[in-house]
Amino acid sequence: MRSQVIVSWGDARRYTFDLEEVQPMPHEMARAWLDQQFTDLGCEPLRLTGKVLLADKVVAIAQAVGESRFAEEAYRPWAQVFAKAVSAMLAKPVVHIDVPSLTVSY
Repeated sequence: MRSQVIVSWGDARRYTFDLEEVQPMPHEMARAWLDQQFTDLGCEPLRLTGKVLLADKVVAIAQAVGESRFAEEAYRPWAQVFAKAVSAMLAKPVVHIDVPSLTVSY
């Protein structure tokens, strides 16, 4: 089955992580990793209610670390773990995170 996470900052700046050949991350480990990143990066809830949906958490983390974390080779290991965690948490074959529009699509 196809497994891919795409993080974009517009059409010309898309970073694709193909996860078909990668060992999947266990669901609870993915949740813990994303929760820790959200906290460590000082992310704020995107909704006025303060409720943090999984998709909102993923967008907030990508926004907080910035495009360089996905573009630069030095950060590739972090970006790969991020993609594995997103794939495990959202359980969709293809996830597209559009950072400027603050959206996640499947």
